[in-house]
Amino acid sequence: MHKNVGEQRDNWNKLLLNSINMITLTATTMAGVAATGGAGAPLLALKLSSTLLFTAAMGMSFIMNKIQPSQLAEEQRNATKLFRQLYSQIQTTLALYDPTELDVKDAMDKVLALDKAYPLPLLGKMIEKFPAKFEPTFWWPKSQDFQRKSQRPGKNGWSEELEVEMREIIEVIKGKDTEDYMRLGNLALKINKILAISGPLLTGIAAAASAFVGNGSWAAIVAVAAGALATTVNTFEHSGQVGMVVEMYRNCAGFFSLVEESIKSSLEETDIDRREDGEMLELKVALQLGRSMSELRDLAQKSTYSRIEGTTIDEFASKLF
Repeated sequence: MHKNVGEQRDNWNKLLLNSINMITLTATTMAGVAATGGAGAPLLALKLSSTLLFTAAMGMSFIMNKIQPSQLAEEQRNATKLFRQLYSQIQTTLALYDPTELDVKDAMDKVLALDKAYPLPLLGKMIEKFPAKFEPTFWWPKSQDFQRKSQRPGKNGWSEELEVEMREIIEVIKGKDTEDYMRLGNLALKINKILAISGPLLTGIAAAASAFVGNGSWAAIVAVAAGALATTVNTFEHSGQVGMVVEMYRNCAGFFSLVEESIKSSLEETDIDRREDGEMLELKVALQLGRSMSELRDLAQKSTYSRIEGTTIDEFASKLF
């Protein structure tokens, strides 16, 4: 369902953009033709048609900018990927263990968290596309109390060196990767807000100016110029899929938050036997960050040295994106 809805909303983006641009350009052409001469009924017909088309384009542009179809499509693409990942996790659990009630509850919590993070309906449940503050996406349960007990009590891969390494990795993720995606996300969100306001505003100016074509040269100039600019702004915003870029940054920041939280939840567990296996956690984190085990350890050492020397580490934790 998420895959189908994602394809549908990607089509919305293309069809609405093409329709709005064609309506705006047609209205701009009519305003220009009306200014070349003529009087009486022909002039009135051109002015009225141009004004109505500009008004229709303004309304459609406002709705499109409000729902951000490219961002909606990216949300559903992410949801599809994460539901497939959850499906694989459940299959792994069934293959390796005898499932318990806690396994069922954990899986259901993840399903509900995903459903909340990426809702299918628009009315009443659509994620705010222009929030006051840019925040990462959270698609996992807020409280993850369930941890499967280690299969080798008293010896589950943890050591003091590994704890220090994991804490340093958290610091690198928080100080470099998460911070960078939060900065880029805030920038993309501001650009998207400006474009979302500018498109309908320019179309509205063109609609108002087209109503006065024939009463002076400036009305026609303003109508044609504003119509052309509105088309350019709409094309840049939706053909460039700025909304999708915002959602991509939200998702990336959320990914690093999840890695950070998974490490913290293990480190904060006082009962060593209840922690996730340390060696497996180290391997999982290395794979998530696109590094080998040795590269992950080298990164932790660099972070330690940079903090001792009071400098900033010049390397990101992730090599994937």
